Amino acid sequence: MSPPAIIAPSILSADFAALGQACSDTIDQGASWLHIDIMDGHFVPNMTFGAPVVTKIRPHVKRPTTAHGVGTFDCHMMIAEPKKWVKDFQKAGCDLYCFHYEAAISSTAAESPADQSESKTSPKEMIRYVHEQRMLAGIAIKPDTPVDVLWDILDNPTQEEVPDMVLVMTVHPGFGGQKFMASELPKVTALRQRYPNLHIEVDGGLSEATIDQAADAGANVIVAGSAVFGAKDPADVMAKLRDAVEKRR
Repeated sequence: MSPPAIIAPSILSADFAALGQACSDTIDQGASWLHIDIMDGHFVPNMTFGAPVVTKIRPHVKRPTTAHGVGTFDCHMMIAEPKKWVKDFQKAGCDLYCFHYEAAISSTAAESPADQSESKTSPKEMIRYVHEQRMLAGIAIKPDTPVDVLWDILDNPTQEEVPDMVLVMTVHPGFGGQKFMASELPKVTALRQRYPNLHIEVDGGLSEATIDQAADAGANVIVAGSAVFGAKDPADVMAKLRDAVEKRR
């Protein structure tokens, strides 16, 4: 049996003028996690918010009492230098630090925004470092990245270097409201077949219209932005998303 359904609304679609209350309300309405999209204007063309915003909304949502528990802040780091920001986001209240594979293979080993380094980091080094900072580690792949780049990482016998979650993007990262790319679901299926107990997240274009495809493929962590925050009844939408995943476990 695959892991339980986790519904992680993306606060990129929330009301920024009342963001703390929106986060609290969404958890009360049935969300498991909050998905927090961090964009730097370099790795992706858009910019969103940084650690200070995470710090401000953290008091509005109780910290999870267990790993992957309700209230998890799932920070999706669409940034060019992911290692530089690990400590800042840990201090801000991040629970799961999900960096991009594509950034980890091309960025430096510098450990703070002010640092410079000639050394390079790597996905395995990043995962170990995130775990050392007492956070869960996630690794994300863009649509243009083949899933088999993850096999060596996921098959690693060193547990400290194995991610707690894989995120398969079902849109090109950088903007909300894009059309769901069903072409990415074979990646999810391949992951689920090889790693039945892995938390597999999908992000981009998820709604009541597309959830069945994602659930059939084996995704259990569902990111939905406008489908939740734009709904007349967010609780009902999240319940339907959850039910679609649970029926296929």
